[in-house]
Amino acid sequence: MLHNVAAEIGHNMLRQSVIECIGNTPLVSLNRLFPPKEVQVFAKLEYMNPGGSMKDRPARFIIEQGLKAGTITPDTHIVESTSGNLGIALAMVARVYNLQLTCVVDPKISPANLNILKQFGANVVMVTEKDEHGGYLKTRIQKVKEIIQENPKTLWINQYANENNWRAHYYGAGSELVDQLPDGIDYFVAPVSTTGSIMGISRRLRERFPKLKVIAVDAVGSIIFNAPPANREIPGIGASRVPEILNRDEIDDVIYVNDYESAIGCRKLLQTEGIFAGGSSGSVVAAIEKLIPHLHHTKLVTIFPDRGDRYLDLVYNDEWLSRLKKKN
Repeated sequence: MLHNVAAEIGHNMLRQSVIECIGNTPLVSLNRLFPPKEVQVFAKLEYMNPGGSMKDRPARFIIEQGLKAGTITPDTHIVESTSGNLGIALAMVARVYNLQLTCVVDPKISPANLNILKQFGANVVMVTEKDEHGGYLKTRIQKVKEIIQENPKTLWINQYANENNWRAHYYGAGSELVDQLPDGIDYFVAPVSTTGSIMGISRRLRERFPKLKVIAVDAVGSIIFNAPPANREIPGIGASRVPEILNRDEIDDVIYVNDYESAIGCRKLLQTEGIFAGGSSGSVVAAIEKLIPHLHHTKLVTIFPDRGDRYLDLVYNDEWLSRLKKKN
């Protein structure tokens, strides 16, 4: 009897590839960091996807939709501008489907992410010239366009404008949260960059919880919501362009967090909850700290997009943090 039960469990857990392990990430209560007095805070651990970030979802969804539609074939050379996480996710999915991938990155990519991309076998092109906003996004995109001109079989994922970006999160984390939060939720607080996750998840949540308030967490120096541009050190949050898939009317408010606040948020999260998460998760923690004094009898959910081990040279580096503190 026990043997049969074990065999049945093993059969149910069998996956045909690593990308079938994407999704179904856990939801945890942050009652150590945020004691549940007036506000209950929950976090969906998206960093527990096999590629280490929530970007696994759009990488799989976009590529598989392309394969179904015929816009991606075995001869297709995929290219994308990325700060690291989507590149890693695309590299993982491309490896399973035996597709060629080129990632256009910039000097702010973490050394760990850069090494992971190379280990997956992705072609890596580094741009070093900043754009007019002090970031690298526009120069990365220009390099992508040059690569497309050189190879007619190249397909640009274009995560900032790709509607399948937000759809991946709508059908993924958004639908999962609806099941994980049967008692309802009042606020959804999420970091922004391409805005795919905040758009997709909030649209699904609002179908179930129409009164939901959606709060974007952006980096100081990001221009997504028309704030003045400035230098930013932490990759994966903020942008030096406005994403085409963003609908500002669906965002109720924006909270800005600087690099130092994000780093401190990461460390508080690790020290109190034992959650080792990346820079944008620290930004969320800092934003929630700013938001909570204005809330009463509220349930709040957020997402932690990626793992902390990719930020050992940044937010978890004492020398880096010390230099950053002097600037703020």
